[in-house]
Amino acid sequence: MIRAPSPRRLRDSTIPLINVVFLMLIFFLIAGTVAPPMDPDLELVDTAGLEGREPPNALVLHRDGSLSFQGRGIDPETYMVGHDAGPVRIVPDRNAPGPRLIEVSGQLRALGASSVIVVTERALE
Repeated sequence: MIRAPSPRRLRDSTIPLINVVFLMLIFFLIAGTVAPPMDPDLELVDTAGLEGREPPNALVLHRDGSLSFQGRGIDPETYMVGHDAGPVRIVPDRNAPGPRLIEVSGQLRALGASSVIVVTERALE
């Protein structure tokens, strides 16, 4: 007589899933505590009422693509004549064209600037 094969018991597949979720939970708990929290007694400076000004030794890139230095219009060649070969700071207008910023940065590097630093606004949230 031929016996019918006994039905195989299927393994429960939720145990490996629970293990993976548990390991992810442990990972995120550890990763979230790597950076120490700020001191709860610390009160940050409020700069909302301050008038923003560019650094006095920085080039300003206006929204129309023109450059100025200390309030007077200037081009990269003229600026680099009176500037040493150190880093150059550029403060771009928020609406200044990006390709123009890249173009000016490239010109300054070609004229001898060791690096070009773009000064931006940073907010702590």
